Amino acid sequence: MALSFCGNDRNSSYNVDEGVFNNGCFVDALNLVPHVFLLFITFPILFIGWGSQSSKVQIHHNTWLHFPGHNMRWVLTFTLLFVHVCEIAEGIVSNQWMDTPHLHLFMPAFIGFIAATTSVVYYHNIETANFPKLLLVLFIYWVLAFITKTIKLSKFVEYNVGFRYLRFCITAMLVVLYGLLMAVEINVIRVRKYVFFASPQKVKPPEDLQDLGVRFLQPFVNLLSKATYWWMNPLIIGAHKRPIELKKIGKLPIAMRALTNYLRLKDAYEDQRHAEDPDKAPSIWKSMYRAFGHPILLSSSFRYMADLLGFAGPLCISGIVGHLENKTSRVIDIQNNSTRHFGVYFMESTQLLQNTPVLAVLLFLALVLQRTFLQASYYVTIETGINLRGALLAMIYNKILRLSTSNMSMGEMTLGQINNLVAIETNQLMWFLFLCPNLWAMPVQIIMGVILLYYLLGVSALIGASVIVFLAPVQYLIATKLADTQKSTLDYSTDRLKKTTEILKGIKLLKLYAWENIFCNSVEETRGKELTSLKTFAFYTSMSIFMNAAIPIAAVLATFVTHAYISNDRLSPSEAFASLALFHILVTPLFLLSTVVRFAVKALVSVQKLGEFLQSDEIGDDSWRNGEMSVSLDSCKKHSGVVTINRKQPLRYQLDGYEQPSRRQLRPTETEDFAVKVSNGFFTWGSNLSTLSDINIRIPTGQLTMIVGQVGCGKSSLLLAMLGEMQSISGKVYWSSKNRYSVAYAAQKSWLLNATVEENITFGSPFSKQRYKAVIDACSLQPDIDLLPFGDQTEIGERGINLSGGQRQRICVARALYQNTNIVFLDDPFSALDIHLSDHLMLEGILKFLQDDKRTVVLVTHKLQYLIHADWIIAMKDGTVLREGTLKDIQNNDVELYEHWKTLMNRQDQELEKDTEVESQTTLERKTLRRAFYSRETKNQIDDEDEEEEEEEDEDDNLSTTTSRRSKIPWKVCWRYLSSGGFFMVFLMVSSKLLKHSVMVAIDYWLAYWTSSSPHNKFVTQYELHHSYILCGAGIALCLITSLSVEFLGLHAATSLHHNLLNKIIHAPLRFFDVTPLGQILNRFSADTNIIDQHIPPTLESLTRSTLLCLSAIGVIAFVTPAFLIAMVPITIGFYFIQKYFRVASKDLQDLDDSTQLPLLCHFSETAEGLTTIRAFRHEARFKQRMLELTDTNNTAYLFLSAANRWLEVRTDYLGAWIVLAAAVASIFTISGLQSGLVGLGLTYALTVTNYLNWVVRNLADLEVQMAAVKKVNSFLSTESENYEGSMDVSQVAEDWPQQGEIKIQDLCVRYDPMLKPVLKHVNAYIQPGQKVGICGRTGSGKSSLSLAFFNMVDMFEGKIIIDGIDICKLPLQTLRSRLSIIMQDPVLFSGSIRYLFNLDPGCTCTDDRLWEALEIAQLKNMVKALPGGLDAVVTEGGENFSVGQRQLFCLARAFVRKSSILIMDEATASIDMATENILQKVVMTAFADRTVVTIAHLVSSILEAEQVLVFSSGILVECDSAANLLAQENSLFSVLVKTHK
Repeated sequence: MALSFCGNDRNSSYNVDEGVFNNGCFVDALNLVPHVFLLFITFPILFIGWGSQSSKVQIHHNTWLHFPGHNMRWVLTFTLLFVHVCEIAEGIVSNQWMDTPHLHLFMPAFIGFIAATTSVVYYHNIETANFPKLLLVLFIYWVLAFITKTIKLSKFVEYNVGFRYLRFCITAMLVVLYGLLMAVEINVIRVRKYVFFASPQKVKPPEDLQDLGVRFLQPFVNLLSKATYWWMNPLIIGAHKRPIELKKIGKLPIAMRALTNYLRLKDAYEDQRHAEDPDKAPSIWKSMYRAFGHPILLSSSFRYMADLLGFAGPLCISGIVGHLENKTSRVIDIQNNSTRHFGVYFMESTQLLQNTPVLAVLLFLALVLQRTFLQASYYVTIETGINLRGALLAMIYNKILRLSTSNMSMGEMTLGQINNLVAIETNQLMWFLFLCPNLWAMPVQIIMGVILLYYLLGVSALIGASVIVFLAPVQYLIATKLADTQKSTLDYSTDRLKKTTEILKGIKLLKLYAWENIFCNSVEETRGKELTSLKTFAFYTSMSIFMNAAIPIAAVLATFVTHAYISNDRLSPSEAFASLALFHILVTPLFLLSTVVRFAVKALVSVQKLGEFLQSDEIGDDSWRNGEMSVSLDSCKKHSGVVTINRKQPLRYQLDGYEQPSRRQLRPTETEDFAVKVSNGFFTWGSNLSTLSDINIRIPTGQLTMIVGQVGCGKSSLLLAMLGEMQSISGKVYWSSKNRYSVAYAAQKSWLLNATVEENITFGSPFSKQRYKAVIDACSLQPDIDLLPFGDQTEIGERGINLSGGQRQRICVARALYQNTNIVFLDDPFSALDIHLSDHLMLEGILKFLQDDKRTVVLVTHKLQYLIHADWIIAMKDGTVLREGTLKDIQNNDVELYEHWKTLMNRQDQELEKDTEVESQTTLERKTLRRAFYSRETKNQIDDEDEEEEEEEDEDDNLSTTTSRRSKIPWKVCWRYLSSGGFFMVFLMVSSKLLKHSVMVAIDYWLAYWTSSSPHNKFVTQYELHHSYILCGAGIALCLITSLSVEFLGLHAATSLHHNLLNKIIHAPLRFFDVTPLGQILNRFSADTNIIDQHIPPTLESLTRSTLLCLSAIGVIAFVTPAFLIAMVPITIGFYFIQKYFRVASKDLQDLDDSTQLPLLCHFSETAEGLTTIRAFRHEARFKQRMLELTDTNNTAYLFLSAANRWLEVRTDYLGAWIVLAAAVASIFTISGLQSGLVGLGLTYALTVTNYLNWVVRNLADLEVQMAAVKKVNSFLSTESENYEGSMDVSQVAEDWPQQGEIKIQDLCVRYDPMLKPVLKHVNAYIQPGQKVGICGRTGSGKSSLSLAFFNMVDMFEGKIIIDGIDICKLPLQTLRSRLSIIMQDPVLFSGSIRYLFNLDPGCTCTDDRLWEALEIAQLKNMVKALPGGLDAVVTEGGENFSVGQRQLFCLARAFVRKSSILIMDEATASIDMATENILQKVVMTAFADRTVVTIAHLVSSILEAEQVLVFSSGILVECDSAANLLAQENSLFSVLVKTHK
């Protein structure tokens, strides 16, 4: 048949006798003119001229700026495209009823669709290039299109073609749309003045886009890119080639930065303060609503639209299935009602929705729109939640910086509370904001769903809905129980972790005493309690999952059974499957509502805590410190929360003001002789009682002032009172004008930043190499820095390397010295230093470095020998000043005090003598540090070698293989995890899952079969009902079995992995603990175990459920319409690439979020700890700035992660919509022989795919991240254990072995690792029974290695040690170590009781009398008797409630309890005072008189009485004789060691 524009079925097609505009075909042809005009003009501009144009304009981002009405234009254009699609569909359907093809019915609409698409592409390019003059073309197009459509509409009106006909409705809508687009264009001309005006307006791109660092483009891109997250493509696809780093995600736009949002929230908070009632606390809820209410309302609107569009699915299914049932009768109706005007067929408006292909397309569009709105709603709430969190963190941080010191010191506000506010409460509020649109959207969704169900099924629908509603409270109850169980699990987990930490810290002692199994059992016992709690948690979790899966089955069963009994009509497939889809929609909000309510309750608690914190007392105002006014106690109380912002100033000035510290007022000149002066000062820490009374002091400028006095007399308080940290009851503090803002302060308790050594010392001041070196030398830090792996660039602090107290204190003093300030306050800087260092610091640091600069120094100290250096002394007693003046003044005026000082000085001199005799504390600290790093370095070398070998193997490893490795799913690790759960559990899980989904499909298939079969038989048979009961019962039972099987598989895996890990670690050789950082081992037991315990099972369950749902859905659709599989090929390819790219990017962004969160939390805790130091230095602004940077960095990572999730969900949702469209189209066009019930079944399943497709990818990505924990645990499981068995059987060893204590060392060679050099070489020695032997040598000579060799804890690769005739290498380790005793250098006690909990007798093998005897020998009996509980007295963690000396004596008692004939003392007196050492030596000589004692001595004088001395040098035994004989030889190494005291 020949094609013709106006058709060939009548002669009047081209007749214009009645006027040109009365010919319908001519009017349609006229409508082509604007579209052709636009295409003719724009194509050359787009494809020819645009290349040269864009090369001139530097385009940095996708969009430079938005023209006025940008979003409105995009919305109108998309609506226009949709209407054009309807016009094309209407034209094609109308054309089918004509005798010959009439192209004018659909061709103008098709060209119009192309023109509309071109218009938006053209507009985007113009906007990107900021070239508005070319918009004139669009303006002309809209005008022409509006005129032509108006002519067409007027003709319809003239011929009485009204709203009854679809073509009229479409034309009317097009007139409105073209009119509105024309108005948008006029508005652009009005604002930008690019034509018809003399001076066009020049507009710069947004400030953020001029900053090349801003990479988060969501606010700046066009609407299409916003809706689909198209701008994320380069980042997500690029992640596949190389990991996403912080640099790649850049900075946040200004509107999203923490500072901007803080100012917004603070303004809303402060606006609520009224002069009439200043004490009334502002409402945080109101502040949040005022600051962030608008985006939440916008998100709620998107959510409502998405929810309403969600109901289009069931309704379209109902329409499609219903129309397929009655297809033939409907065709006859349409033929009878056909209407013609202008000689062509006009379709009625109602007929459109009776056309199944049209319904299929409408279903597709509704799904696409619904998902777009839903993701937009999620994005807006998440962005708002992140903005709120940033604002709250800044608000909390500001408050911390102004917190009253008494709040912290009196325990009203603990560090834990502050950390909870930062880490938990702000996150609770953020999550509440994420979920809050659900609070009002879900009830509407539920009501709408119930109404539609009632419309479809009548009263029986209400029965099904009531089943869901009644079971919802059960869901809430389960959710509450889950939260409670999680809390108790956390308590047990903390307890287990505490025990594990103690074990790992004291692992050397455990191994030496063969207590591994006892301790292991103790941890296993706690783990057992934790697992019981985890079982309850797993049960409730599985019940929650079961309810979620079983409720729809129960509801459907109740509904359809009720319908069968009360209705005379058999259910039609259209009603049945529309109802099924509605039930699936209803379950989700009811399931989520319980979670949302729980979060709402938590948010209420969080806001209350936050409110209390923001209302807590603040530090006093700064002005009184300059002595301008006297401040009473009342004025120190809190008046206002935060400094108000001048809203009339531009934001820029407010930001500047935020970052600058307040400026000082100048002091009058008469006090310039004094740096600080206090007059009549009474100060308190918060109670009305004065801590400091009647303080009248002056600090002379440029001199050294010392403050001395007994412990607790108020010396530190006086410093803090001068710094304004204490509350003033009365009196004045004067500061000379140049001094108050120039103070350096070293607190008594050392405080370090989580930063490098250099950053800790410079503390924000400019780096000067010369000054820095001088400070380092003055504080004797160079030897310590040389030991650190990266020198002064090594990170220290909480997250860095653990330094000793003395090292930490010297860094703090170095910080105070380095600052170029007028005044330096030093609060007891010598407390953690030995005498040598104290002297060096006093002479080089304070007297030379500070005094040379003529700086004012205030020094609090107990070291009275330094008083001779003081220019001014302030003596304190009981919170008052006892004396003030020079040392000569005090000597003359207060002889008694001077004499008292002299007595104390003599005592300190005696301590000094003892101090110089022993190896100094500092040397020991350095030795500990050296040992730690020596071990780590060898481990790192071995690791590096392994890496090099791997690199050699993979030399051909290029970018593509790296890419494939990054996108590979760790199947091996997954299999290891599953196999550790037990093969039976894996089989049960897999089989029950497959069975469950098969039964679910069977239930729905039965429904399709039942509703489609014998429509004439209206009644339901009992046989059919029994089928439904059996299937639904089986479905519900299998739901329970699957949910339980997954959770308990996870529990078995967690139990097995932790048990194996604990056993492997605790039985690992000592070398393993030397080379593996403690933090790394603890991470396996804490974070990784937590992930294995609680996170992997739900992720695994969700992944298997969503995957099987999607697979079963695709299987059902393919079964119903095999043609659907053709469409599945491109969809599957698309899905594969989406998940492949997303998983890699998501993992990187997740890592970035985790890694940026820790520094932020650490910054808060370190600020709270170092509050006085920060305020003394006046560095609040710098710390605020740092906090804002850290918050923004973390927020950027989190925003990108949520945007990546939206990117995935939009794409998988669109794929789901394509699946629905493909299923619908395949069903419609392969209708022959298909039951309409099966079509309903296929479409209902296609709808479920849309919901679960993105969860498959999300869960896969999450599981991949979580499996890293299993991988880390597995890496430790491959650690080799010590050989505990030995070649001899325990029965061959006498019970009282070793009885004599005879030791033969024959040609012994020892090394720590086969990779390392020997530490002992060919040692031969003989120790007689009961002999007292001393072993000495310089540091690193191998003394301690020999002590470890006695216990077979090192690799004895040559030679042997024979004790009482038995080669110790042949003995089982447990037997050997349990028969020897040792006292180590570091006294280790465990928390618990003195008796049982692993201190004296963990095996509970001794009587009380024996324990008391041991304590008596160790001179501890009286002390323990005095303790509450005696032997059952509590020992705190690490034995902190006993002194170091007492702890060492407990270790001696522990050794005596064992009654071994051999005792090894490994530098046991190194860390104790002289008195304790004397006791120890005396006890060893008497109580161990008949036993062999081997003493490894750091102090040679302690072994001068030894019967035999072994002297080692570089691992070789160089001398072996009695101490007297060796001393007699002047050239012996022993003599040299004795002379040099080393």
